[in-house]
Amino acid sequence: MKSAVDAYLEKQKSPLKEICMKLRSIILRTCPKIKEEMEMGVPWYEGKFYIAALKYHVNIGFSVSGLSVKEAGLFDGKGRLMRHLQFRSTAEMDEKKIEDAVKLVAKKARCEPCG
Repeated sequence: MKSAVDAYLEKQKSPLKEICMKLRSIILRTCPKIKEEMEMGVPWYEGKFYIAALKYHVNIGFSVSGLSVKEAGLFDGKGRLMRHLQFRSTAEMDEKKIEDAVKLVAKKARCEPCG
């Protein structure tokens, strides 16, 4: 039986589908025990990450709660709790940079509602 996350990924059009799948792979490889679920219509990972396919790009969101100002500055946006990186193709994805960001957030960020 397919999970809701699998169903979400399968319905995306190329190249968004490939971007989402690559981001999911990086998160699951970097944090193998992380809980994956659907929240607000997109895949969420313990309140620390999300993957959202939009019309022309994909955002991977990161919790910045608990990060320093400099660390939060690694991401786009001005959110107090969540910021993101944005991708329009797999070619523009720097896997090492994404993996490092996932490691940083997994280690230091807090999920506000979770404490």
